[in-house]
Order: sequence, then C-alpha cells, then structure tokens
Amino acid sequence: MKTVLITGANKGIGFETARQLARQGYHVFLGSRDLAGGQRAAQQLHTEGLAEVEAIQLDVTSAESVQAARVEIGRQTQALDALVNNAAITGGMPQAPLGAAVATFQEVFATNVFGVVQVTQAFIDLLRQAPQPRIVNVGSSGASLTLHSDPTWKYYNHKAAVYPASKAALHMYTIALAYELRDTAFKVNAVDPGFTATDLNNHRGTGTVEEAGTRIAKYVLVGEDGPTGKFISEEHNPVTGEIPW
Repeated sequence: MKTVLITGANKGIGFETARQLARQGYHVFLGSRDLAGGQRAAQQLHTEGLAEVEAIQLDVTSAESVQAARVEIGRQTQALDALVNNAAITGGMPQAPLGAAVATFQEVFATNVFGVVQVTQAFIDLLRQAPQPRIVNVGSSGASLTLHSDPTWKYYNHKAAVYPASKAALHMYTIALAYELRDTAFKVNAVDPGFTATDLNNHRGTGTVEEAGTRIAKYVLVGEDGPTGKFISEEHNPVTGEIPW
C-alpha cells in the first residue's frame, strides 16, 4: 500500500486531500499541529469507511515535532511515496508593504517556507525509498510575480506583502528541489489549489475544498510521464495547468 504524509491535514484543503488520497488506496499520515484535532479528523474519515488514515502530531515549525513524526512514521513504513506540504498560515490581513510588522513576516515564513524545508529534509530519506516519489508543495497563484506585475490580471489590485512573498519563496524552493532531484524518479511540483473557501481566508474563496483536493491529489498520483519543477494552477489554466512563476 502506498503512503502519503500531508501536513496541516486536520481541516480544509489538507483534510479533503487526505480523503481523496485515502479513496485512492493510500495509507494517509494526517499531520496536525494539534493531535486531538488530527485524531478527530481521522475518526471522521474512518466513519466514511476510510480506515487507512491516522493522525500524526506534526508542528512544522518545531524541529522536535518534525523529528518525532519522522521517527513514528519510520517505525511503520520503510518508504514514503508522497509528501504534501500543505500547512500554511496567512499572518492576518491587511499586509501593507510599509505597515506589516517584521514579526509577521518571520511568523509566516516560519510555517510556509522554513517548515516546508524542515519537513522535506526530514523525510527525504523515506521518500528516496519509494519507486516513484512525489512531492507537492501547495502554492498560490497569488504569488506569481508575472501575474502580479500584469495590470490586466483580475487579481492585480489584491496586493499583500507577507503571505504571497512566503509562497513565492516556496515556489523558488520547489524549482531548486526539483532541479536537485532531476535525475531521479521524483516529481516535484508547486500546485495552486485555487481561491478556495476555507478558514484560511474566512471562507471568502470562490472554489470548493473538493475542487482543491482534486487538484492537489492529481499531482500526487501523476505518472512517470508527468511534469516536474512546474507551477500548476488549473483554476487559471484549465488546459495545461501551467502558469508563470
């Protein structure tokens, strides 16, 4: 049975991605900073008949928590087939370039960038043991430098200094990671789930978690001929999915 670790999976897009991959036959390690919340989420999926889901305490900003999760998952499996780096925070709005506190930048980057690096590095050895490992970094079209520089883009006037900057940094990490793993069986992509109605944006999003989960799961399930090192947003490009960085 294939295995996947999803960070921040106790609710929202992460939870729906867990549901969809469990339906595809994966054993899902449902990462949650709050273990009790993760256990409630796993139990909900169990009631839906998805037994291969278990909660793992995982605070991506804590080296101790990440290492403990690595030890626990390593006890259960010799290989991890996929990692979905989903955990993220916005830091609150508004985020004016001249008004946002440095502390807010530090807090958001700690989760959205440094947390991804920490988790990826901790689990890369288990991922290397899988025949076709996949890493999906949950990105955002709102962090596309090209689109945000285009006055004709529909979200051009929706500027924020902190959250998009963190996701742009995550995108750069994705490019570098895919390049380092270019001569292996890895597929590493940044996937935008779309403007989804979740707690992250006070449910202002226009898309559903079902749509978002489908978009992320697709790039966990991608085959040998699938893309790597790409920025995917099917909301903005439903034909090929690829959008500019």
